[in-house]
Amino acid sequence: MAWALKLPLADEVIESGLVQDFDASLSGIGQELGAGAYSMSDVLALPIFKQEESNLPPDDENKVLPFQYVLCAATSPAVKLHEETLTYLNQGQSYEIRMLDNRKMGELPEITGKMVKSIIRVVFHDRRLQYTEHQQLEGWRWNRPGDRILDLDIPMSVGITDPRANPTQLNTVEFLWDPSKRTSVFIQVHCISTEFTMRKHGGEKGVPFRIQIDTFKENESGEYTEHLHSASCQVKVFKPKGADRKQKTDREKMEKRAPQEKEKYQPSYETTILTECSPWPEATYVNNSPSPGFNSSRSSFPVTESNGSPKHQPEPVAQVADVSITLSSNLLPTATPQDAQQWLHRNRFSPFCRLFTNFSGADLLKLTREDVIQICGPADGIRLFNALKGRVVRPRLTIYVCQESQQVREQQKQENGDGAGSTFYVYHAIYLEDLTAVELTEKIAQLFSISPQQISQIFKQGPTGIHVLVSDEMIQNFQDEACFVLDTMKAEANDSYHIILK
Repeated sequence: MAWALKLPLADEVIESGLVQDFDASLSGIGQELGAGAYSMSDVLALPIFKQEESNLPPDDENKVLPFQYVLCAATSPAVKLHEETLTYLNQGQSYEIRMLDNRKMGELPEITGKMVKSIIRVVFHDRRLQYTEHQQLEGWRWNRPGDRILDLDIPMSVGITDPRANPTQLNTVEFLWDPSKRTSVFIQVHCISTEFTMRKHGGEKGVPFRIQIDTFKENESGEYTEHLHSASCQVKVFKPKGADRKQKTDREKMEKRAPQEKEKYQPSYETTILTECSPWPEATYVNNSPSPGFNSSRSSFPVTESNGSPKHQPEPVAQVADVSITLSSNLLPTATPQDAQQWLHRNRFSPFCRLFTNFSGADLLKLTREDVIQICGPADGIRLFNALKGRVVRPRLTIYVCQESQQVREQQKQENGDGAGSTFYVYHAIYLEDLTAVELTEKIAQLFSISPQQISQIFKQGPTGIHVLVSDEMIQNFQDEACFVLDTMKAEANDSYHIILK
């Protein structure tokens, strides 16, 4: 350093000397370390490099995102470096999401002073569950009728207008907001992570969800369809106060770890910043396929639920084009994909039609029980497997009936010598599930092709020939496979008839 003070050098000379010194310091690296001993991955694996790398901006960091969303909930300390953050939420608790305008001066001037629309969704993090999301949500709807997966806490929210929650999309809410004004939206998640896990021995492990926000601007037609920004974060939802206990447990586990182990994990942050992601694809099939909890009953059972006279519903019966797609028959291996789709509709499997779009009858019949359960979930999977294999559930009560007029005719034939030596009566089977008088009335009317309104009362002939009114309790005490002879008696009040069981 002494020579530098005595003889000042020009800037160019100093720069040249520094370059030479730096080159000289690098020249011996390859000589001191052998090729086999030197590994750049080993060097980068050191904790100091890991920390620095975690703070390095991505390649597209220069691109400033127009918006930023911050979920006011702490991240878990038990997440390793370079992994996505995980945030624990309590079921039904209101959590704030701050909607921040992150634009530079002059960026996106077309939305200045205008409203934008944001859609918040709770979706699955696991790819396997994403493929069956619609079916999973429909199953949740059946188990929790009237409930929603995601709700807005409107009284606590600030700066939002026109909040909406589509009744057919339980996991989605949307609203308008002005980026130039302070905006905070409070959300409530009502499903818990263990509701979508397979029941296994030894406990359950909850599946992670994603909270995703997609923001759109107005187009020329005034519709909010032009995508601006999307971001999401990973969460798990626990029963009330469960998230606090889980956070405490993770923190205590981290405190017990050695310092070297702690360096492999991220610190816990007080808030969760949603990271940029691809926009969530719009599921157009949601509005096209009926929802079991609301309006699927009419569209799913146009053919088979005709408990009245066949004369009242001739059109739906005419729609059945092939025996392989009716509810009362099994799916045949020869069924085309179109026939298989109709069979799924008739058997109340409409939510799964999209998954089995290209499946023929043979394809569906080749699925194992485990395959169907994995695709459709435990409840619907077992039901679909039993339907495919043609497993018929035994009715609660079976009775056999014969018209008295036929019995009388057979007796007269035998007395006149026209019939055979043994009496032959034809009985019809009636299968009952609800064990009610209304059900018995409908089944008898259906058997003899009359309207249920034409049957006024049903009596059972008791001791000494008395007529006892048939009630629900009496039917519940009928002996299985009992035989009755039906007699009719005209009602005095109107043109209907009384049925007498003898």
